[in-house]
Amino acid sequence: MESAAAQPAPQSPPPARSPAPSPVDPLPLDGLTVVAVEQAVAAPFATRQLADLGARVIKVERPGGGDFARHYDTAAAGLASHFVWCNRGKESLAVDLKDPRGLDAVRALVAGADVFVQNLAQGAAARLGLDAATLCAAHPRLIAVDISGYGAGGPYADRRAYDMLVQCEAGLVSVTGTPAEPAKSGIPAADIAAGMYAFSGVLAALVRRGTTGRGGPVEVSMLEALAEWMGHPLHHTIHGGSAPRRTGLAHAVIAPYDAFGTRDGGRVLLSVQNDREWQRLAAQVLGRPELADDPDFATNAARVAHRKRTDATVGAALGALDAEEALRRLDAAGIACARLREMTELAAHPQLAARDRWREVASPAGPLSALLPPITLPGGEEARMGAVPRLGEHTDELLRSVGMTDAEIARMRKDGVAA
Repeated sequence: MESAAAQPAPQSPPPARSPAPSPVDPLPLDGLTVVAVEQAVAAPFATRQLADLGARVIKVERPGGGDFARHYDTAAAGLASHFVWCNRGKESLAVDLKDPRGLDAVRALVAGADVFVQNLAQGAAARLGLDAATLCAAHPRLIAVDISGYGAGGPYADRRAYDMLVQCEAGLVSVTGTPAEPAKSGIPAADIAAGMYAFSGVLAALVRRGTTGRGGPVEVSMLEALAEWMGHPLHHTIHGGSAPRRTGLAHAVIAPYDAFGTRDGGRVLLSVQNDREWQRLAAQVLGRPELADDPDFATNAARVAHRKRTDATVGAALGALDAEEALRRLDAAGIACARLREMTELAAHPQLAARDRWREVASPAGPLSALLPPITLPGGEEARMGAVPRLGEHTDELLRSVGMTDAEIARMRKDGVAA
């Protein structure tokens, strides 16, 4: 990271603007209703994608604290950062599903919904009659998604499946880190993988329903989702006979390909993919054109064989430059490169600012900055970017919508069945 004297890292993203007014054309999922009995990251991340594209998402939470991700931290202006990230644009219904009144209310909402999503502990949804098979049998047009750690069957079905555990089981940790020490991914990769496959599975099921009139169950497991993402090292191992080595920021079979320190304390990553690029790097950045034909460096195989010398030569040249100057020279030479950024630097990334990717979303703590989702629609319609809900914020109106009276709702609140 750069020193404070060189270029202080900004502490917040550039000023965000409120979501754009509703476009003339509807968002792709306008008019669809999603009911989600969800917690943590995988299911909430999936349903947030649906909300961003226009679906009405009803989030069912426990009265005594709600989704436990609400309490992971208080970093987002007093709110939990995971929760803010995964739950904008939803309505919060806080009811106890172990009480028949709460369960009946959710079943009534599901009866009028297009999509149901749940990621409760294995077997919990089935005990409530909220598993995909049961719901789809009762509601043929419903698309019902079960998200689990390891799937409905097999010896691991009942195991707890937190993100880091699944990263280990899927082998991600074995290929991440330094040669000396494995490391988990710095983001919840298993949760995100499962959430994105649940999202794409819902979209595929909606297309099928549009042609057949039938919904149906969708099953996604965190292990299987992350195992798919492990395709390259997996195929490398089972067909080539060896597992890829952990190399930190370096590349196992390409050199130079690593992060190098600069004079001002920054770090610049570069990648030389072929020998023509090495020739340009040697002449235009390293100032040593003779290395283009040196047999110890002229080919990638030679540079990998002499990796320490290769990296030392590149490191000495970049270490004499400030980060911005190093990037300018690498860009001018046509060498793939990047700044190794911290989170505050990502928040102020010039590319995100130039493309106007930041928006302001409402929350119980006031306006918060959030990135637009990465799907840009062909008609220019902008994602909904709705508010982050307060626990139980929509309980009364949702219970009224399924026919409950104010007196019944008041009794549920008094009994701790609703919040």
